[in-house]
Amino acid sequence: MTGTELLVCVKCRRGMDVPGEGRRPGKVLADRIAADLPEGVTLREVECMSNCDRGCSVALRGPGRWTFVYGNLTEADADIVTHGAALYAAQADGLVPWRERSQHFKRNCIARIPPLDATPEAPE
Repeated sequence: MTGTELLVCVKCRRGMDVPGEGRRPGKVLADRIAADLPEGVTLREVECMSNCDRGCSVALRGPGRWTFVYGNLTEADADIVTHGAALYAAQADGLVPWRERSQHFKRNCIARIPPLDATPEAPE
């Protein structure tokens, strides 16, 4: 379970600051995730993931693993993200079985990117 990075866009704001918090929802989400970060997962706050129309976004990546980008998250979804990060970290290739993914992750996957060292498939 090493080498997993969880990137969280801290500039995401869904058009407004979190009421009563004075901070952007992306930053609040990152802070809530940091409070319960799974073992072997490193949190990285990033400035922008250019996915503003789909709300707060996160990405899971690691060496030799598929990268996944998820959107439509709010500060209330920290548990969904930390659970998904733990499942991702437990997979050598990052491919969490479909039935184990949260409904939110199933419905809000923005991108699935192959590992840098993936061998391209030969054309048929």
